[in-house]
Amino acid sequence: MACCDDPTEPKKLDRRELIRLQEQYGELVRDLLTEDPERVILKLLNGTGPYLTELAALNAHHASVRLRAIALLENASVAVLQQIVDKQAGSEFAAAAQARLAQLQR
Repeated sequence: MACCDDPTEPKKLDRRELIRLQEQYGELVRDLLTEDPERVILKLLNGTGPYLTELAALNAHHASVRLRAIALLENASVAVLQQIVDKQAGSEFAAAAQARLAQLQR
């Protein structure tokens, strides 16, 4: 009798969804290997959630990615913006974070 979902059973992935994810992964790898990785990351940044955007704002390797991530942060990420201002005072990232904080406070 299977009346309920068994939490110990792994979730079954629809075959079409699996194929879509494999294609998406393949396209990402192809783009990273054949295009400018910085541009690929900037493109992907627009579709990420708040957590990944915050990580990019704090730690991204490319300066353009960090600056774009800072510009994308919203009110829920004020603490991250303030952390950037405090820990990287005098940098272009701190200036961008300060400007974004001012925009959010309007």
